[in-house]
Amino acid sequence: MKDKLIPLAIIGHFVSFVAIVVLLAWYWQNYLAKPEQPIQFPHNVHAGNLNLDCQFCHQYADKGRFATVPAMKICMDCHQTTATDRPEVQKLIKYWENKEPIPWVKVHTRFRKNSNVGFRHKPHIRAGVDCAVCHGQVEMMTTARMTRTMDMGFCVQCHRANQAPTDCWTCHQ
Repeated sequence: MKDKLIPLAIIGHFVSFVAIVVLLAWYWQNYLAKPEQPIQFPHNVHAGNLNLDCQFCHQYADKGRFATVPAMKICMDCHQTTATDRPEVQKLIKYWENKEPIPWVKVHTRFRKNSNVGFRHKPHIRAGVDCAVCHGQVEMMTTARMTRTMDMGFCVQCHRANQAPTDCWTCHQ
């Protein structure tokens, strides 16, 4: 009897481990990675079908620390006349007409103001790092989402692979 319990216990632990990993992956995929936005912005249409460069909308990515949320005027330059019958564009127009900022939910929250990590987009863009390295294939996403954990290990591995500086002061300021 004891001989049968040990293999069953091992199998039970393995199945439990796999179930936990699957549940955590599902939770990440469905809740943590996709915040609910006030307007559903289809990156797959803008960056994919229309082939707009990331910096067309995120104009400050190569100039400063943050890529920033695009100014509403960038959206309205096209959407005053294009796709105005679509519900999400109508939401955009309403914010524009009411002179209200869109309360976007930040997708990539790893490098917060209180963090000791001094990440900047500017040197990465100047070095030719493709946005997809950190942000994933945004041109295929209907909803912007995190695709990487952006933890220290990810950054150090990328720096080593690309012969970028790995001393502590490069990022921790």
